[in-house]
Amino acid sequence: MKKVICSEHAPAAIGPYAQAIAANGIVFTSGQLPIDPATGAFPEGIAAQTKQSLTNVKAILAEAGTGMDQVIKTTVFLSDMNNFGAMNEVYATFFGEGSYPARSAVEVARLPKDALVEIEVTALLP
Repeated sequence: MKKVICSEHAPAAIGPYAQAIAANGIVFTSGQLPIDPATGAFPEGIAAQTKQSLTNVKAILAEAGTGMDQVIKTTVFLSDMNNFGAMNEVYATFFGEGSYPARSAVEVARLPKDALVEIEVTALLP
């Protein structure tokens, strides 16, 4: 059985998809762009965009009844791999040291709305 997860504290989907789906004790988020849900705008720079994307992820996980400490896998999409270091610094602050999830980070040709980063996660439900 699957359940659609939708948080008012994260930006609404900009296409035919859900913010997240919970199924069999696992939450799968869609890729989260760095959209500020209050303004609909992107912050400037990779650090601020990474923080906003992960803040959106955190809000969706909270709506599902879980948190960042339950994330088991992330995928980070970057528009430019030269932003990896700055993204990584912010990313690390969202997870407890020693309990980082598995991760893939890839450069892509282009992201929706010309974002610098998009992040999706898989998390366990407690």
